[in-house]
Amino acid sequence: MHEDGKGGAGRGAADAPASGVDQPGFLALERELTVLLRRARANQGEMAREVHPDLESAAYGLLIRLDECGRQRATELAGYIGVGKATMSRQLRALEELGLVAREPDPADGRAWLVDLTEEGRTRVHRVRDARRARYAGRLAHWNPAEVTELARLLHQLNRGMEK
Repeated sequence: MHEDGKGGAGRGAADAPASGVDQPGFLALERELTVLLRRARANQGEMAREVHPDLESAAYGLLIRLDECGRQRATELAGYIGVGKATMSRQLRALEELGLVAREPDPADGRAWLVDLTEEGRTRVHRVRDARRARYAGRLAHWNPAEVTELARLLHQLNRGMEK
């Protein structure tokens, strides 16, 4: 009998230390990201409705992208969001009908269009984003500000790693 109390010639595969994806840290990460992403999807729907009651959940990300990056071609937006041209055209048409975005010809290419937030769209997006940050601040009020900064840094690092 070996010192571990088990018979046999040594450590078996079941006794080997966790490595790679079997490490407890990766298991915990997968579990916590699943919860975070599920909540994020639900929150995105709520935020979309706060911008406009008829706004589709998926279109909220387009508004955020336009707010952060300014006017862009529809093809750039489609690539960023990961949808085809037809889906992007449908979403942009709906956003235009709601008065949240406007299209204008691209001066660099007369065949292309640039999409940007209207003033109404920008106002609504900012109101919702401000309210969301206030909710985060309230829920994380007991955190040390350095922890919040560190969490933001780590999430940024994770997001950059996911782009590769």
